Amino acid sequence: MDALSTRHGFPSEKARDRGPAYLAADCSEHNFYAIDRGLRDLLPLYLAPRDFRALEPHFDRLGRLAGGRLDELARIADKHPPVLNPRDRFGRDEDWIDYHPSYREMETIAFGDFQFHAMSHRAGTLGMDRPLPAVAKYALQYLFVQSEFGLMCPISVTDTSIHLIRKFADQELKDYLLPKMLSGDCATMWKGTQFMTERAGGSDVGAIETMARHEDGEWRLYGDKWFCSHADADVALLLARPEGAPTGTAGLALFALPRRLKDGSRNAFRIVRLKDKLGTRSMASGEILLEGAVAYLVGDARAGLKQMMEQVNLSRLSHGVRAAAMMRRCLNEAMVSAQSRIAFGKTIIEYPLLRRQLLKITLPAEQSLSMFLFAAHAMDRANAGDNDAALRLRILTPLLKFRACRDNIPVATGAMEVRGGNGYESALDFAERVAAEPALEANARAAASALYHATSAVVMTWEASRPGNDARRALLARLVLDMKLSAKDPLQPSRRDWEREGAELIFAGRKIALAELAGLLDG
Repeated sequence: MDALSTRHGFPSEKARDRGPAYLAADCSEHNFYAIDRGLRDLLPLYLAPRDFRALEPHFDRLGRLAGGRLDELARIADKHPPVLNPRDRFGRDEDWIDYHPSYREMETIAFGDFQFHAMSHRAGTLGMDRPLPAVAKYALQYLFVQSEFGLMCPISVTDTSIHLIRKFADQELKDYLLPKMLSGDCATMWKGTQFMTERAGGSDVGAIETMARHEDGEWRLYGDKWFCSHADADVALLLARPEGAPTGTAGLALFALPRRLKDGSRNAFRIVRLKDKLGTRSMASGEILLEGAVAYLVGDARAGLKQMMEQVNLSRLSHGVRAAAMMRRCLNEAMVSAQSRIAFGKTIIEYPLLRRQLLKITLPAEQSLSMFLFAAHAMDRANAGDNDAALRLRILTPLLKFRACRDNIPVATGAMEVRGGNGYESALDFAERVAAEPALEANARAAASALYHATSAVVMTWEASRPGNDARRALLARLVLDMKLSAKDPLQPSRRDWEREGAELIFAGRKIALAELAGLLDG
């Protein structure tokens, strides 16, 4: 009992004289679904009742895994990154990548147990009789990433590669690839990826140099891909320029590149080296040299970039969800630390300055939660034929990716500091002015941020107003207006008397009724 108490930041009498006993607790062994009041309250709002009832046990199960075994495996895998073996013992270019057993166990959870890659494409995952809605898929990604970020890249690019092949490939190519890619058997399934970046063609995709030649009735690729996440995937989607095609983006075609040919032999491309990265160390990113590799044309050779952009946009939405997940993990760690770390005789959450710091990191985390669920719900409606929702999704996706990924950095910094040494109408008008006047292009990022903040404030206010919902999100909406959309004099001290009472309600461990917010939402 003493060891368990000490581990969670509450030292026994015997341990009080030892330094480690005074360290704040962390999130290990927490259920990340159970402690996330925002997610639990909002999922019934965005999911059909029967879907929520069927899937909530899986949200809970993944929440326990994310705070338990998955978190443990992620820590181990981060300390044992993948290793490239360029040649076998006979000197043959049979390059392969060794992964630590912890990474392989995480793959089994992701691809075998939850089948993230297939859940939005076919029935049968998590006991569902149809594909999962986007809201459910991204909510599950959100829980998974709170422990393991690196593996979510292979998960996401496999998912999005399946989408492109299903939508654009001819029937013969679908019959060849999809049964393998949609399999739930980790021993035989084919994982996917996307190879885009080249040294000459990064943001300027039209500068891509990879060449496609039609030789003896098949396409062969020649070139050098510079940054390839999930470098040893079984099939990669990439852009290349067929011989004789025009320069620029108009001349790019989309190809599917298998790691091995139909006879089981190795395709003609090599993993030259792995990237030494600051983050996502558990997942292998590398450089790929194409030496006449066999590939299959996907869709219209004149529409390669347009087709590939569907995968890019789906990846952007997933990146926004991942940023939201990382902010949630940072917030969880900060809250547990603040509630268990003692300074000057009190837990540090009792100090007003620290509570304001917690508000600053709570706000962007909650904004991103609302925004990704709202965007995923728009995707579900768009998939059902709602054109307005499709247009809304086109705006929401880049806004979420841009703002959430940027907010992630100060949230992480703020959370580390907690642990210690160890205007709606004007925002929309501003965005419209920047879009309409070329001279204001330099303000594009500020306009995008303002549009994101305004949208999130509206969404959170709407969420708070739904019958039976937790009304605290209305307080978060007011914080958006105060902290993100109001003009400030940096030299003028401000009194935010409402914040003290508002913070009590935001951090209260219970449901808040709208009537309790009387007087706190006035401007």
